[in-house]
Amino acid sequence: MKKALVVGINNYPLSPLRGCINDASDLASILETHGDGSPNFDVRLETDVKTKSELKTMIVELFSGSSDTVLLYFSGHGFLNELGGYLVTPDHKTYDEGISMDEVLILANKSQSKDKIIILDCCHSGTFGSPTSPTIGRVASQLDEGVSILTASRDDESSMEINGHGVFTNLLLDALQGGAADLRGHISPGGVYAYIDQALGAWEQRPVFKTNVTRFTSLRTINPQVSLNTLRKITEYFPAPQQEFSLDPSYENTNSKTVVHDIIEPYAKDENVAVFKNLQKLQSVGLVVPVDSEYMYFAAMESKACKLTSLGHHYWRLVKDKRI
Repeated sequence: MKKALVVGINNYPLSPLRGCINDASDLASILETHGDGSPNFDVRLETDVKTKSELKTMIVELFSGSSDTVLLYFSGHGFLNELGGYLVTPDHKTYDEGISMDEVLILANKSQSKDKIIILDCCHSGTFGSPTSPTIGRVASQLDEGVSILTASRDDESSMEINGHGVFTNLLLDALQGGAADLRGHISPGGVYAYIDQALGAWEQRPVFKTNVTRFTSLRTINPQVSLNTLRKITEYFPAPQQEFSLDPSYENTNSKTVVHDIIEPYAKDENVAVFKNLQKLQSVGLVVPVDSEYMYFAAMESKACKLTSLGHHYWRLVKDKRI
């Protein structure tokens, strides 16, 4: 079982925001299903939560029980003072700004759920997991097993909005729609961070990722770029990862007797053409490259070969170990 609490707050009395509800609504919609339409997270979307008490009650409920995965997303104001960081609620007061980030991490650490994922799009969110409060100290600075944190900015940075969306969440949505997927179609917290990190420049807000996990966690899956059946053939085509696959003109579909111009023998064979199409699919995702040729076509027509890339070696091992 997977459940997610997605919170977006625009309506702050003194400094209203524009994009937080848009961000939360779009994220909730994506998290509810996988790319093929099958169910993913059971999402609770909450917008313009009014009080600290309401929000804290929801967060406590999220981390209760023993789900496989729980996810907290917050988009709104963040605040940092000498006592620590806070998820700000509209009823904030001086030294009672909202929910303490330290307290949220303590709840996550204590949760019996296997994977706890916290995603924050608010100013100073990078302080999460690095408490300044001397009364809480190490208890909230450590990430227990199964906790992953992804934040929009470092502790001394703002989280920006552009055109009705947060800069960070806009990239998060792209990542979850497939930009951060691996070749199997899985989207992990680490993959999302890498996608966002590469998209933001050195002078922009910098995302922060902290984790303590011992198993792979998938936030969402999409249809893979190459079918798993094709991917599993990699060990059939390359019995050893260093071995090259020899080609000849019989692998190229256009090398047919029906073509009127010069034909290079041997002519195309249906069984070889089918294999070659799979090899070209593997090449399109960076697992295979032609040897001594710029293109796979010429490798076949000139009776050369193709081989696995370093990434191809990685997926070869995964298939060999029956992990795909």
